[in-house]
Amino acid sequence: MNDTANTRHSLREASLLDFVDPSIEWRRVFAECWGTFLLVLVAAGGGAVAARSHDAIPLGFQVVAPGLMVMAIIYFMGTVSGAHLNPAVTVAFALRRNFPWSRVPGYLMAQLAGGVAAALFLRVMFGTGGMLGATVPGPGITSIQAVAMETVLSAGLVNTILGTASGARNIGTSGALAVGGYIALAGLWAAPISGASMNPVRSLAPDLVRGDLSTTWIYIVGPLLGASIAVVFESILKGKASAAGTLAAEGDLGLAEPDPATPTPPDALPPGGGS
Repeated sequence: MNDTANTRHSLREASLLDFVDPSIEWRRVFAECWGTFLLVLVAAGGGAVAARSHDAIPLGFQVVAPGLMVMAIIYFMGTVSGAHLNPAVTVAFALRRNFPWSRVPGYLMAQLAGGVAAALFLRVMFGTGGMLGATVPGPGITSIQAVAMETVLSAGLVNTILGTASGARNIGTSGALAVGGYIALAGLWAAPISGASMNPVRSLAPDLVRGDLSTTWIYIVGPLLGASIAVVFESILKGKASAAGTLAAEGDLGLAEPDPATPTPPDALPPGGGS
């Protein structure tokens, strides 16, 4: 093992030690809360703003905006928490054994808190117009059709996330583009069918704040079922979970890969390195 590979291995070990350090878990939880707030604010905000301004925002704009927001969030905080932003993604990483089940409740609560805070913000700002941007089945679409659509869309989204997991920026540098692009693409053609939520919190938060949970189950069952299917497909495609996927799911709190041209002094290596 050469010095560069040695250093990279040591940094990865240090990242895993950071992840199990409870004293910094609050940063990861805060990141999930803040990131989900921003996502729900943009995803649900289009409908709320359009209703308040009485000026329809084109569907294309409404579905592209969440994709761009997710892309930005992955870039600015993927190294902190993995930028899951979605209970279905957190559960998928846990099923894939890239993320410890003991951390799942904290992430889910943070995501829910962020989503509800965003929906409350929209209600205070704009009232309940536009159903607070809630996702509901389109005209003439049955609940079963909506569940089926959310399942398929979510399976594709989670497969994109798992399949491009290649580093500690959640899903790799180019993966942010893939996930943001997928969200926008799915919305462009499927939003009229089910709303193209693919995220239980994105749908649950507006429903809670507006007091209508009649269709919420669709957006919990569909994404979680789709995420489970995606984990199975990922195992078929890639086999066992990788260390890179674990770094992607957990984040590394900004530990950077070393520059091969810049030797790292032995005393700067984290414990466990240098063999």
